[in-house]
Amino acid sequence: MEQFAFLAEALRYPAPGRLDFLKTIILDLPDGVVKTAYSQFVVGISQLSLGDWEELHTRTLDLNPPAAPYIGYQTWGDSYQRGNFMSMMSRAIAAHQVDSEGELPDHLIPVLRLLDQQEEPLAELIEVFAPAVDRIHTALEKADPTNPYVKLMEAIALTCSPTMRTAIPIASKN
Repeated sequence: MEQFAFLAEALRYPAPGRLDFLKTIILDLPDGVVKTAYSQFVVGISQLSLGDWEELHTRTLDLNPPAAPYIGYQTWGDSYQRGNFMSMMSRAIAAHQVDSEGELPDHLIPVLRLLDQQEEPLAELIEVFAPAVDRIHTALEKADPTNPYVKLMEAIALTCSPTMRTAIPIASKN
């Protein structure tokens, strides 16, 4: 599993057995800042019951979250430009047969999965992805720095950071 795909898995709704799966991903990650941040996320959710984890996930990412996990929304808000971006993303997601799990095409789950599928990431996506993830991370950290999802967003931000691009398999194909 590529780096972006494992991050998409960590964003999925909690379910029985999911924590064990997320723990196994740690073993496949190379040592470094992404592994550290991701490990801190896993440690944080490990301390919760499944019900508490579900509640945290919903509060953080679904119902009126402090930072909506939508790249287009973080970039343009609810505007015509976001609509154009979502249309482009929808076509790319369909062309690469990415499972969006019912999410909008600018949600982090299908976007991360798409990044693992593309030979060359869409220039429009690369341009807005890192700044949008940074905004999400900053807003979550400001709302509640103890929330384990802050560390997951940090791992995503580090993975897509311009200084880290050479370490990302998909970006090295540019």
